[in-house]
Amino acid sequence: QVQLVESGGGLVQTGGSLRLSCAPSGRTFITYDVGWFRQAPGKEREFVAAISWSGLNTYYADSVKGRFTVSRDNARTTVYLQMDSLKPEDTAVYYCAAPSRPFYISSEYGSGGLYTYWGQGTQVTVSS
Repeated sequence: QVQLVESGGGLVQTGGSLRLSCAPSGRTFITYDVGWFRQAPGKEREFVAAISWSGLNTYYADSVKGRFTVSRDNARTTVYLQMDSLKPEDTAVYYCAAPSRPFYISSEYGSGGLYTYWGQGTQVTVSS
């Protein structure tokens, strides 16, 4: 079983920054790929960013390239999503997720249907 917990969401003005955290519950370590997704009211869930289990590869949606950065701490306890230059269109509930098997092709990281375990989500609101 993999249980993920997100934190770090909040209210910020346009141009501001937030850092989201994703950590497994209990006393466990991250040994799997991790993806970040977001969903706004009335909109479909969309891919945001992902990091390979090794931390050596990262992937981003075109809409956040250059503004968001996904990373993992050296202790392998937490995956982060640093969000800079936030825009109102970034407003959504953000989720981290993990698949039930390793990914081997880059396109797999952006497919929500391939992720099995999801966190509860954390709200990010960017005021205009």
